[in-house]
Amino acid sequence: MFGYMGKILRVNLTKGEITEQPLDMSIAKDYIGGAGYAARLLFEEVPASADPLGPENKLIFMTGPLTGTAFPTTARYEVVAKSPLTGIYGEASSSGFWGATFKRTGYDGIIFEGESPKPVYLSVTNDKAELKDASHLWGQDATEVQLSVKEELRDKRANVACIGPAGEKQVLLACVMNDEGRAAGRCGLGAVMGSKNLKAVAVSGNKRVEVADRNLFQQTVKDVTAAVHASPLIGALSKWGTASSMDTGWLSGDVPVQNWRKGLWKEGCINLGGKKMADTILQPHEACWSCPIRCARWIKIESGPYAMEGPGPEYETLGTFGTMLLNDNLEAVCWANDLCNRYGIDTISTGATIAWAMEAYEKGVITKQDTGGIELTWGNVDAILEMTKLIGEKKGIGELLGQGTKRASAKLGKGSEAYGVHVKGLEAPMHDPRGFFSMAVNYATSPRGACHLHGMPYVYELGLTAPEAGIPYRQTRFDRDGKGLATKASQDLFALYDSLVVCNFVGLGLSPFHMSAILGIVAGMPISSQEVLKAGERIVNLQRLYNLACGVTAADDKLPPRLLEPTDEGGHAGKVPDVAHQLAEYYQVRGWDAQGVPTPEKLAALGLEWASAAAS
Repeated sequence: MFGYMGKILRVNLTKGEITEQPLDMSIAKDYIGGAGYAARLLFEEVPASADPLGPENKLIFMTGPLTGTAFPTTARYEVVAKSPLTGIYGEASSSGFWGATFKRTGYDGIIFEGESPKPVYLSVTNDKAELKDASHLWGQDATEVQLSVKEELRDKRANVACIGPAGEKQVLLACVMNDEGRAAGRCGLGAVMGSKNLKAVAVSGNKRVEVADRNLFQQTVKDVTAAVHASPLIGALSKWGTASSMDTGWLSGDVPVQNWRKGLWKEGCINLGGKKMADTILQPHEACWSCPIRCARWIKIESGPYAMEGPGPEYETLGTFGTMLLNDNLEAVCWANDLCNRYGIDTISTGATIAWAMEAYEKGVITKQDTGGIELTWGNVDAILEMTKLIGEKKGIGELLGQGTKRASAKLGKGSEAYGVHVKGLEAPMHDPRGFFSMAVNYATSPRGACHLHGMPYVYELGLTAPEAGIPYRQTRFDRDGKGLATKASQDLFALYDSLVVCNFVGLGLSPFHMSAILGIVAGMPISSQEVLKAGERIVNLQRLYNLACGVTAADDKLPPRLLEPTDEGGHAGKVPDVAHQLAEYYQVRGWDAQGVPTPEKLAALGLEWASAAAS
């Protein structure tokens, strides 16, 4: 078999049983792998009525046909389950080395089902899988447990995906951590792992991922790597990481400030930017598996209250723990990032929820008595770090904040719902749709809620095009028309990146024609570029059908009020997107009706008639 290993592990945690099942190649052709294959498994095996933290939910780890090969940026793996944070389709992606190492054990994926009666971890080594007792690991933070498991297995080359204390306590913002600071961060999937008493998954393998045409594959790798090195965008990412978006994003108003209330904070952005990090605390660092970009950061703070060495923050974290909180102390953001890594909590949702809480405190909705005496004021670094700890430990007000802004604001009330910035319960990432209008409908319709990684249509407002996907020209960022089409095209393409699985930074350079050719070279899969595009569209529609079954309606495809309030300053001053107009266009080009439901004709064209019947 080429590109795939041909096997999936099924782990019944209730019974302590491990079995193997063959990878279904007909599903692989229709859904490619990774997120697409996992979405199909979730749809078939997890009822929409399932309690996300109950044994009926399943936790799926999945790789794709490119994972573990020498193709650039094929380190990533996908984690899929029904989200306990949002109650709908949940998916998170991580990089590092875990995905490639797992694939080289001889498997394409793992399905965890049931609930273990005691803490356990799974060890997988070259076609052999074994559940081991993890009672002695329970309570260790996510950095500690990775070291402990490697030492216990006497295998320094093993890679460990795990949860920290937040996942154990089923904090709804909990994530899955691996390779020190890498995270499958969004949707609270670490809480699902904790609900199953599953502490970690350790993998160690040296099997080779066979490709259909080795010579042509090697030449393709050389060509793509050369193109990566020649790209100015990639050059900036290599030098300054994703933090470089801080250095430039303030110009367009892309960077959210003070819980999305302001459109400009130039000084704060520069103080938190990639150049500042490179000039002060950045250290030489190891790239992810087979990655020529090297955008991940490793930092060392020599002295002071935040002295540390470890993974540095990415752009999203610099936004949520920096500009969103009016905190421009880079070293303090690094410390907060390290706390999140150790507790195993999503930096986006955690920082965004703290921003909501700060505004609630400012308006008297949260009081000093509620916070345990902490003055939750803007820019208060000590308060920020203490809130992070309370969320990670599920203590005090942290128990409320750890449920995310949707639940916390609903419980608190008193008008606080108006400044909770989320879509369908998932806090918005750090890209402002008032600055790039296409992100409005993208946030409103992305399958897991507000998301910049299930579609990044603003790249078409920055100069990229996607002719095969229907975007032959550059849009301007404040265009009224075309945003629905741009979002549809981008979401379909990003579903493919997450199914191959390849990093979005390289994926953006791959057209459907390229993906078709690569699938032929790697997997020996005869698939045209149009069939590739249809696979991406099929995945998005199946995710939508699952969400509809979970109770999502067109009324949920909306932006929070704050993102429809114009600011007085910055690159989008006075501008707000026309979401209703965008949605109408999006539903039309998607082949969905006015209620956001895929039409029978669209489902028939995608071969999804069976799914429509199952979802109804």
